[in-house]
Amino acid sequence: MPTDLPDPDALRSPLLVRFFSRVMARHMASGFHAVRLMRPGVPALPADRPVIVYCNHPSWWDPAFLILLASRAFPERRSFGPMDAAALVRYRFMARIGLFPVEPDTAAGAVAFMKVGQSLLSRPDAMLWVTAEGRFTDPRARPVRLRGGIAHLACRLERVTLLPLALEYPFWEERTPEALARFGTPLLTEPGSGLTPARLQEMLEDRLEAAMDDLALAARSRDPDRFATLLRGRTGVGGVYDLWRRCKAWVRGERFDPAHGSAAAGTAGRKEPTS
Repeated sequence: MPTDLPDPDALRSPLLVRFFSRVMARHMASGFHAVRLMRPGVPALPADRPVIVYCNHPSWWDPAFLILLASRAFPERRSFGPMDAAALVRYRFMARIGLFPVEPDTAAGAVAFMKVGQSLLSRPDAMLWVTAEGRFTDPRARPVRLRGGIAHLACRLERVTLLPLALEYPFWEERTPEALARFGTPLLTEPGSGLTPARLQEMLEDRLEAAMDDLALAARSRDPDRFATLLRGRTGVGGVYDLWRRCKAWVRGERFDPAHGSAAAGTAGRKEPTS
């Protein structure tokens, strides 16, 4: 690691990573009806090379979702991610869970991202998570356009797996939204491939857009069976309305189910696989 830059690997605490992952899981459970990963789930990745997960950036919730996915889908890997340097000054503890500072939209920030990224990804068990659009963008916006840093970084690495990840947060049948994700088709780079950053950029955008299109179709179907449920959150409307429904169920001798929609009610209590 260059001496003028922080070493995220040295600062990272596995204990704090596990603790903060649990905090983020509770945080998402309070804000969403469910957190779901579209089938077929977590792709099988080569263990002998590092991974860059690059995703769209539809919401303020994205960092929490990425932390949850890192802990649930890839617990054996050491995960890292860039964070606005000014924000990291305010939340210094986040450097202990693998986040490192970058100055967005500056030459210095781009240089730091390259240097730190190359150093971290020199180990095969490392995983870098990046919201690659660089700003909040509606998940239906097309064509998908990404910042160029990931392509340039990947071209400097000998071997790396580039894994697209689509995110969105639609409302279905409940008063809280669903948090949905879909992993796309991984792209594996090899030495001597002759890929230029410009060509690789096009390939990355195409694969992420395909994953986002697949997720959009599944989201519009409102079919929970197309997803594995990673986490269940709040169900029902609450307040007087749910109290009345609970009383009616008691009078009829029925089990009260707070789920509002028929699709959600049909899957209540069913344990789904996580991958």
